Parts: sequence; C-alpha cells; structure tokens
Amino acid sequence: MKLFKVLTGMVIAAVVAISVSACAPTATQEGTGGYIDDTVITTKVKSELLKDDSLKSTEINVETFKGRVQLSGFVSSPTSASRAVQITRGVKGVTSVTNNIQIK
Repeated sequence: MKLFKVLTGMVIAAVVAISVSACAPTATQEGTGGYIDDTVITTKVKSELLKDDSLKSTEINVETFKGRVQLSGFVSSPTSASRAVQITRGVKGVTSVTNNIQIK
C-alpha cells in the first residue's frame, strides 16, 4: 500500500510538471502570460487607432507577438500609414512596429 501511495504521488507530480512546462514560452511560441500581455497591447493599439478621426482604423489589422506589433491593411495615403505607426509606437508595451500597411 505504501508503494502505491509513492507511485501515485510520483505520477501526480509528473502530470503537474508536464502541465506547467506546456505553458512555458519558446522562441516561436508564447506562454499564457505573454499571450495575455500581447492581447492587451493589441486592444490598446486598436483603441488608440479608433480615437484618431483621420484614420480608417477598421481597415488596419493589428497583430502582436512578444510586444512586437505588425500593422497591415489599407489606407488612402502615406501620411495615414505614418500616423498609424506613430500612434502604435506611443502605446505602452510596444517594443517595435512593423509597417505592412499598403496604400490604395
């Protein structure tokens, strides 16, 4: 019976260790906390873009990975694209901005 308790404890410990390590970030994959942080950054960027009346922010897509924000979509002028990048850089938590916005 004592052996059974020891084996059960070891199995439970192994399951917990595997579960925790599955949430750990890698170079190409975020952990749970990083994903939540990036979701908050994306939401803040979209909110700031919506506040700017000179931008058609619904046509700008925002994706964030480890604090690096990628903007894509379409705007009517290079000035609008630059403005979107400028607004994005001003959001707390943004480490870099990749501008893939196209002019239509």
